[in-house]
Amino acid sequence: MWVIGMAWEVKRTDRTNLRVPGYRFSVFPSLRVFFLLTACCVSAFSQPGQPGPSSPLYGARPQSGVPASSGLPKALREVSIEQNLNAQLPMDLVFRNEMGEIVKLRDFFGKKPVVLALVYYECPMLCTQVLNGMVSAFKVLSFKAGEEFDVVTVSFDPRETSALASAKKKTYVGYLPEAKRAPAANGWHFLTGDEENIKRLTETVGFRYHFDEATNQFAHASAIMVATSEGKLARYFYGIEYSPRDLRLGLIEASENKIGSPVDQLLLYCYHYDPATGKYGAVVMNMIRAGGITTLVLMGVFFFVLRRRAASQSGLNAGGTA
Repeated sequence: MWVIGMAWEVKRTDRTNLRVPGYRFSVFPSLRVFFLLTACCVSAFSQPGQPGPSSPLYGARPQSGVPASSGLPKALREVSIEQNLNAQLPMDLVFRNEMGEIVKLRDFFGKKPVVLALVYYECPMLCTQVLNGMVSAFKVLSFKAGEEFDVVTVSFDPRETSALASAKKKTYVGYLPEAKRAPAANGWHFLTGDEENIKRLTETVGFRYHFDEATNQFAHASAIMVATSEGKLARYFYGIEYSPRDLRLGLIEASENKIGSPVDQLLLYCYHYDPATGKYGAVVMNMIRAGGITTLVLMGVFFFVLRRRAASQSGLNAGGTA
């Protein structure tokens, strides 16, 4: 179960290094894609789970009309993230970008899928972990922010300024590998806004938070969203670490397969998005079908090779007899 911490402690910046295991094949080049498909499907059984409907911060519902006791502190009872899949973002919302310019939400949509993150820039801990998780995924993701997709980070604290947004952008774009910094500088946007526009955005997304006056801080859960180029919410990924594989598949689906490779289409055949967990999981029947197809193809190749060898051997024997 994910531990959802609130921003009560001193500021801490962690960097997470992600390693993506590779595969090495010694078979015929034409068969590599089948082995990759099988390996990726089988590996799904070892993937850890993430918070589902049983977590009160992620859309839990009382049963039979009886109020459920979440066991959460008072400050967290108004905090949750409820998935509003396929909801249309209000594109007329007005914000300021990191340079202080007035922009509308529609300015960041139209051509590419968008990763949307709701944080506040002076958060001592949790929001920093969300941004760290994003940049860690972006480092190893084969797609580049600003090319295949854009990123919109919005502060839900109306007191924050464009100067803070600019400082955050400089920091996190700087964490990316050099080859990814230039496109990210154009495609990763850090916004601030007034209370009215922030409220409309957070309500549409299903992001519920609580301001604690005693500590002058916000209590909130953590997740990032993927939206289509038209601004419809397509995927939610919970927590503070985001699987590059899941993020890639979510972006491909949000783009209506306009990005990605044929191998990605095969992976999407094996993996389907589960809203209850906020991640991609294996589809058993599709895995069985894929395994069956792979077996048939390998058997066909095997018999073809045997037939060629037998024909070659027969030709040698005939030549020797002559």
